[in-house]
Amino acid sequence: QVQLVESGGGLVQAGGSLRLSCAASGSIPQINGMGWYRQAPGKERELVAIITSGGGTNYADSVKGRFTISRDNANTVSLQMNSLKPEDTAVYYCKVDVRIWRNFRYNLDPYWGQGTQVTVSS
Repeated sequence: QVQLVESGGGLVQAGGSLRLSCAASGSIPQINGMGWYRQAPGKERELVAIITSGGGTNYADSVKGRFTISRDNANTVSLQMNSLKPEDTAVYYCKVDVRIWRNFRYNLDPYWGQGTQVTVSS
């Protein structure tokens, strides 16, 4: 079983910065990709940024140049958010894909954090 603990959310004024962190613990054979998603009220959950085990990154167009995802160690991922805008307000979720051998092949099992609220005031 994998547990994810997120931290770093809060209230900030437009133009400010926040740093989110997510630490995975438990029985973890191997973590493949790690990422951040967000869900604003009345909207679907959307990808914010992901980072692969090899360090490759991908960002939503709306956050490119403002957000930076990093993998602090094998089981921890962070999201540095700068120049925050009111439209960044959402619950942010950490997601990890755990690589596990099952049924004679490798599978990627997704795990989600509980979410952390980010509110940007105008």
